[in-house]
Amino acid sequence: MSYIIGIIGLFVFMGLAWIASSNRKMVKIRPIIIMLVLQLVFGYILLNTGAGNVFVGSISKGFNQLLVYAAEGITFVFGGLVNPEESTFFMNVLLPIVFISALIGILQYWRILPFLIKYIGIALSKVNGLGKLESYNAVASAVLGQSEVFISLKKQLGLLPRHRLYTLCASAMSTVSMSIVGSYMTMLEPRYVVTALVLNLFGGFIIALLINPYDVDPEQDMIEEEKGEKQSFFEMLGEYIMDGFKVAVVVAAMLIGFVALIAMINGVFDAVFGINFQELLGYVFAPFAFLMGVPWSQAIDAGSIMATKMVSNEFVAMQTLDSGVYQLSDRVTAIVSVFLVSFANFSSIGIIAGAVKGLNEKQGNTVAKFGLKLLYGATLVSFLSATIVGLLY
Repeated sequence: MSYIIGIIGLFVFMGLAWIASSNRKMVKIRPIIIMLVLQLVFGYILLNTGAGNVFVGSISKGFNQLLVYAAEGITFVFGGLVNPEESTFFMNVLLPIVFISALIGILQYWRILPFLIKYIGIALSKVNGLGKLESYNAVASAVLGQSEVFISLKKQLGLLPRHRLYTLCASAMSTVSMSIVGSYMTMLEPRYVVTALVLNLFGGFIIALLINPYDVDPEQDMIEEEKGEKQSFFEMLGEYIMDGFKVAVVVAAMLIGFVALIAMINGVFDAVFGINFQELLGYVFAPFAFLMGVPWSQAIDAGSIMATKMVSNEFVAMQTLDSGVYQLSDRVTAIVSVFLVSFANFSSIGIIAGAVKGLNEKQGNTVAKFGLKLLYGATLVSFLSATIVGLLY
């Protein structure tokens, strides 16, 4: 029965994208089917095979070692502040972003990441029915981040029509940057994080093909990376270290504000209506959780965590899931965990619009206008990926 519900869920979520399509007649079925098959194949390998376990285990081990190295620097600076009896979120989850950001900068400086991003993107463009620029952007977003990726496309931004700009922004919101993947792995099982990264990549293309179909003129489909004055190695390293620290501080500030606001709203709702705000949202999201493969007995709790992610951010939702407040089965935990791994939330609209506006004011205003549609599409990507996990787990 769960398989039937999951299959229905796939059609419902893709149907919701099709309903909002800008041009239903241009939707390309063949690449959608190909990428659905790829999602199922890669999802099965990562979740259910020995090879997948080895692959995920290697990635997890690598990130754990990076976190150990990061802890050396954190302990040196903040060691006297850490309470050995408690885990400090800022120290253990957010500050490692600084070290991982530095590593990304080194790989960028040595031209390793640009080479991989460019040619993986070109390979993906052969199967996804989109342009090379869109494919490049999807891979680059998963490495550089939802705001930083637009710097690498600065020269193209002013030339992009509205429909192509939407796809680029949707990719940025549907993925997560490598600089914070290690942080996610401290709260979720690594195999769910890795699985979500792969599924969201293809899911982003599927939803884009449904909600925003178009053809690309090959002559206008050039990948031209932004190249500025060559920095010295240590100039670059200092810049990426500071960027990583800024990300950690911004996320910390967002968490302080959102966690406090949710606590206040929960208190008000509980006092007035006898039900807190997150529980109320759980009822709204419960039908969608059910279509993802969550049993109805756990759908309200799962829906509450999913809604928390959308109205606040993924870190708040992951903390809620990790806290043990909701008693979810292993299968439901897998489904919800994959749903949480993306930047699909209201605050991301402002982050992406602001990043684009900083590079091109006119295009930034365009992004702000389709912000809600952007969140709608990115959320459908999360639904689609989580439903695939529900079918395979």
